[in-house]
Amino acid sequence: PVNMSGKWFNAVPYGVRREDQRLDMDEVRRLARETKPKLIIAGATAYPRHWDFAEFRRIADEVGAWLLVDMSHFSGLVAGGAHPSPFPHAHVVTTTTHKSLRGPRSGVILTDDEALAKKFNTAVFPGMQGGPLVHVIAAKAVAFGEALRPEFKAYAHAIVENAKVLAASLEEHGLNIVSGGTDNHLMLVDLSPKAVTGKAAEKGLDRAFLTCNKNAIPFDPLPPTKTSGVRLGTPAGTTRGFGPAEFRKVGAMIAEVLEGMRKNGDEGDAQIEEGVRRRVIELCEAFPVYPGR
Repeated sequence: PVNMSGKWFNAVPYGVRREDQRLDMDEVRRLARETKPKLIIAGATAYPRHWDFAEFRRIADEVGAWLLVDMSHFSGLVAGGAHPSPFPHAHVVTTTTHKSLRGPRSGVILTDDEALAKKFNTAVFPGMQGGPLVHVIAAKAVAFGEALRPEFKAYAHAIVENAKVLAASLEEHGLNIVSGGTDNHLMLVDLSPKAVTGKAAEKGLDRAFLTCNKNAIPFDPLPPTKTSGVRLGTPAGTTRGFGPAEFRKVGAMIAEVLEGMRKNGDEGDAQIEEGVRRRVIELCEAFPVYPGR
């Protein structure tokens, strides 16, 4: 573990199956029975498939553990009805508010257990925090208000549709999508077919004004400072108004840049990157963040 909470507690990781890169629930059950944890966490930063929350709860009940679902990445999809909800199953649900909920940088802890709620309230204040940021609280209220609107439901479903289109576009251009696709807003791209590292791809795509981050893939032979993959998502483009046609273009542009890097190494193809950069600008100008300004 590299963060402090990982150092304070004995965190035992579970993983995915090698054959299909989906969560290995047999491993989760085996580890739970072996280690008898007090808390089981269902959450990840780059898992593109739905979670079996009901099975996680059954495993937690078997070993007498609390179940916490961290839905930070997909909470906006849950709010919009585009992703299964963890609430019927988890004792506690946590989320950030600045990812698919597209609110301010902050977080929320949710539970229907009054005893736990009292402990959380005390732990947060005065235990861990002080001086609440009232402007952030107000921004959260705005974000939650937007999430209650009918158009937010359309936004959430469009995110998922666009992610599937982007993943398919990348596959058509010879890239591997971890687990074979996506059920949510993100995808993990295996760059092995292009012989490009995640670190190099992140920089090359950034030069072309396409933002992503290097990311390890399951059973990655490369260290986390290099990685064999990148992570991509669709919420920001969807918020601008991108639809399937635009994300097909985005997929083609990503593939162009990576193909240039396959042929020329980490420095890429400057001519290709310049051309893609111009097309990215044109695409964004057609979908301004603030229409009419």
